[in-house]
Amino acid sequence: MGDIVHALPVAAALRARFSDARIDWVVDERHRELLELVPVVDRRIVLRTKSASVWRRVTELRGTLARESYDIAIDVQGLVKSAVVARLSGARRILGFTAPHLRERAARLLYTETREPGETAHVIEMNLTLASSLGADVSRIRFPLAVPASAALEAVRDRCGSRGDSSFAVLNPGAAWPNKRWPPDRFGAVAQWLRRERGLGSVVTWGPGDESMAAALVETSAGAAELAPSTSLADLIAIVREASVMVSGDTGPVHLAAAVGTPIVGIYGPTDAARNGPWSKDDVSVSRFTVCDCHHKRRCGAAQWCLDDISVDDVTAAIARRLGP
Repeated sequence: MGDIVHALPVAAALRARFSDARIDWVVDERHRELLELVPVVDRRIVLRTKSASVWRRVTELRGTLARESYDIAIDVQGLVKSAVVARLSGARRILGFTAPHLRERAARLLYTETREPGETAHVIEMNLTLASSLGADVSRIRFPLAVPASAALEAVRDRCGSRGDSSFAVLNPGAAWPNKRWPPDRFGAVAQWLRRERGLGSVVTWGPGDESMAAALVETSAGAAELAPSTSLADLIAIVREASVMVSGDTGPVHLAAAVGTPIVGIYGPTDAARNGPWSKDDVSVSRFTVCDCHHKRRCGAAQWCLDDISVDDVTAAIARRLGP
């Protein structure tokens, strides 16, 4: 999900440059819901990575793409898998990054042309160099998301109103990688601080598999936090867009929050906040990337887990800096 969010500004820039062009996006079936909220995309072509065998998914995709006539395919992800998809499009031009900037260097063999992103720090800026090479204006970073009305947000507002709260924070303890999950009890202590020092109740967002972590956070918050209702992706975006601040590790929901302008405090260890963190210069990341011994690994194999070194005081101080006096 984070990769898609970081590529949305490319779609926005291309649409502004080529107003009459058809822009199709091949998306993993698990994340189609997000692209349904992106009005600058004409067609979402679903790659069935979970519900079909490799042979069947490739055959289906090739058949779908063969019915079109694309001028150019752009591989933003830089993997062999995504480069194969670009090649299957049949486009005359297949554009990607130079080999040193690819996640898998073998992807370069499938491109017809490459672009050197230079010394860009953040992945969003790196991605936008592909749009810039096609003449698009990339001076502004735009996230084209259309978020509908949300019953889940209304439920959160009602709960806040019943407690006399006019605003709330969002805490998100989950992440796909265990190595990115800051302990729930420390999130619970942050919720207590937010209530005591900022007068903010906390809403705990969760997804499939996150229920136990979210419940543990609420249990250790001394009543300062409560679970968000079950949400669709559109509901989640609506909730985080209204939050006064979001505190989260490196995971999809925090990138969505950054995309809609929510103030962010990020908690980073095995991944680089300078590359993958909140893109706004106003946001604050508490990072142990420079001392982490397990860069980009799902599970920590080091004697000392880097996120264990991040204290509650570290995070509350970052919140105070982000929100100001």
